[in-house]
Amino acid sequence: METTRHLDLDCVRLQNDTVELLVTRSVGPRVLYFGLRGQPNLFAELPNLTLDCPGSNEKFVAYGGHRLWHAPQMPARTHQPDNGPVLVTPTAGSIEVVQPVEPPTGIRKSMRIELARTGSEVVVDHTLTNCGLWPVETAPWAITELRAGGIGIAPQSQAYDDPDATWPNRSIALWPFTDIASPHIRWGNRFIFVTADMAAGMLKFGFPNPGGWLAYALEETLFVKQATYAPHARYFDRGSSSQIFCMPGFIELETQGPRTILAPGASITHREMWSLHTGMALTADEDQVAAAIAALGLGRTSE
Repeated sequence: METTRHLDLDCVRLQNDTVELLVTRSVGPRVLYFGLRGQPNLFAELPNLTLDCPGSNEKFVAYGGHRLWHAPQMPARTHQPDNGPVLVTPTAGSIEVVQPVEPPTGIRKSMRIELARTGSEVVVDHTLTNCGLWPVETAPWAITELRAGGIGIAPQSQAYDDPDATWPNRSIALWPFTDIASPHIRWGNRFIFVTADMAAGMLKFGFPNPGGWLAYALEETLFVKQATYAPHARYFDRGSSSQIFCMPGFIELETQGPRTILAPGASITHREMWSLHTGMALTADEDQVAAAIAALGLGRTSE
C-alpha cells in the first residue's frame, strides 16, 4: 500500500489512471480525499469542525470527506468520537477499514473501498456490526462532505402511485432549522437544487429516493453517488433514504440503509457507488440537468 500524509493524518492512497482516493488510518473509518488525479480535492476539508458528544470528554471531529454513522441521529450515540487509529487491510482490488468497537454503543463500523482499474467508479460498502449484548435498531448512514461553491442536485419522483394519478407521489422531510424560503434552495418539479454558498445558517431536507442517486456539480465536474432504494422498507427521518445538508463551507450528500433491528453478532451493509464526470458545467436548470442525467443513464435504482 502506498502511504502519504493528508490533513496531518497517515493515509493510504488508492489511484488509477483517472482518480485518486486517500483513506486515513489515523482515525475513522474516513475517506479524506477524492478527485481527479492532479486536481484539487472534491471533498471538504474540515479538521477544525467539531461536535459535542454527551458523556464524553472528547469531541467528534468532522475532518471532512466521507464517513459512516449509524442512524438515527442521537448525539450521545451518533457523535461518538472516531479519533483513534483504524485497521486498514488490502484485499483484491480494494481496501478494508475497520474501526474498534465503540464501547458506549457496542457497534463496530467498517468500510470496504473498491476502485475500478480504470475510470472513476468507486464502490463503498458500509458495514455496521453489533458487538453488544442486546439488539439495536439502527441503519448505516453514509455521509459525504463536499467543498462549497457548487450545486447539490436531488431527483424528484415523476412516477404515479395509482393509475388515476389522484394519490400523492412524493414526500419531503424538513429539519427545524431549515428556512423553506431559503434562496439557497430551488424547488424544481423534477429536481431540487441546493446552492452551496451559504454565509450563515443551515438547511437540511430528506426524501424517499426511488431514483437512488444524488449529485453535486462543482465547476465542470459532476460527482454522483448512488444507493439502492428498497420501496417496501422503513427508513429513519420520516422515510428519508437520501438527504442533503448545507452550511457555510460545505454541503453533505447523505444516504441511509433501511431501518434494521440488528441482533447481537449480526451485521448490515449499505453500498454506495461513486463516479466523477468531467466537462459538465451544470447550473440549476431542470432541462439542462435532465439531459445530463439521461446521458449518464441514471434512473430508478430500487429493489
